[in-house]
Amino acid sequence: MTRRIAVVGAGMAAARFAERFQAFGGDAEVTLYGAEPRAPYNRVLLADVLTGRYAADDLTLPAGEARLRTGCEVTGLDTVAHTLELADGERVPYDELVLATGAEPVACGELGRGRVHVVRTADDGEALAGAAARARRAVVIGGGVLGVSVARALASCGLPVTIVHRAPYLVERDLDGPAGELLRRGLAGLGVEVRTGVTVREAEPGAGEGEGAYGAVRVELSDGHTLDADLVVAACGVTPRTALARAAGLPVRTGVVVDDSLSCAPGVYAIGDCAEHAGRTHGTAGPAWEQADVLAARLSGASPDAVYEGSRPYARLSAGPLEYAAFGDAAAAGEDGLDVLRIADATRGSYKKLVLRGDRIAGAVLLGDLATVGALARAYERGEPVPSDPFHLLTSPTSPTSQGAS
Repeated sequence: MTRRIAVVGAGMAAARFAERFQAFGGDAEVTLYGAEPRAPYNRVLLADVLTGRYAADDLTLPAGEARLRTGCEVTGLDTVAHTLELADGERVPYDELVLATGAEPVACGELGRGRVHVVRTADDGEALAGAAARARRAVVIGGGVLGVSVARALASCGLPVTIVHRAPYLVERDLDGPAGELLRRGLAGLGVEVRTGVTVREAEPGAGEGEGAYGAVRVELSDGHTLDADLVVAACGVTPRTALARAAGLPVRTGVVVDDSLSCAPGVYAIGDCAEHAGRTHGTAGPAWEQADVLAARLSGASPDAVYEGSRPYARLSAGPLEYAAFGDAAAAGEDGLDVLRIADATRGSYKKLVLRGDRIAGAVLLGDLATVGALARAYERGEPVPSDPFHLLTSPTSPTSQGAS
């Protein structure tokens, strides 16, 4: 009998696993079960659907020769009988199970009955693009990577936009204060106002009437201010989608708990946004793909002893004229054994920060000028020593080893 691998989810991690499983020469029938009606696609680029750079159909990802069952929601798992239960009542047997259920948007306070959008699926992106074409003013709740990307995209459509962010500066998980401030200035130049240190109390229907009417949504902030808009986008982060795993009795904390083999039970694995490894969930594409690669190598037999040792933090935003890269312990400063180098040019909108632990890179932030990011990232990933004058790493795209590092 043909070996059957069921993958619950048809997102980026699932597609990567299926594509790499085939590339590694795996011999099994791989089936992806996706609740959405579309083939796997790159949701990282959804904000670019708003700008018109891509149509939703342009984002499709390869999934090897895997069988795709789209519009097919899995509603139950029986890890003893090795079966999946589908929304239409069908029960499907499997030999090995991969959970790639992803994540879902978290709530942004009391959003009431207002016209509030999220951006998690291709359908979300298309709905938001349609609403933006009729809108006159937008509010984006959340100033992380997604919030900034969506705000920039809406501004490119000609909309005045306000970002409401609870932290003291934008993208606080990746940037430090000076970089966050420079990003705020860059957004202001594009027509995006930023309000930090405040939260949304509620978003309720306002004085405007009808679809696209100005003031159709009234957003009340924690500092007492109100914002009138006709388009509100919630971008407050995501949380692992674990309900299926929990109901099946699999180990769940924040995510589905996996070991170094990415297993959470005999013959059951989890990868991507839903997986928790060594106490950590990631929620970004890079670690999801790394996990997919390791699991594909194991299950294909190409490298049956492959293990996942964790992913080093790396974040990158490319939002038109606004771009940054951050990796490692970029927010660290003042700790014993750490040295911090900074170069800032407010007139050019660039900021560079390098955090060193001895002669090794512990982290970096680059905003506005990413010419050196490749060399820095390679040195960080490989643990290479830096040259005697590390400022060269911030000013020259040449690799550290070619600059005399030993």
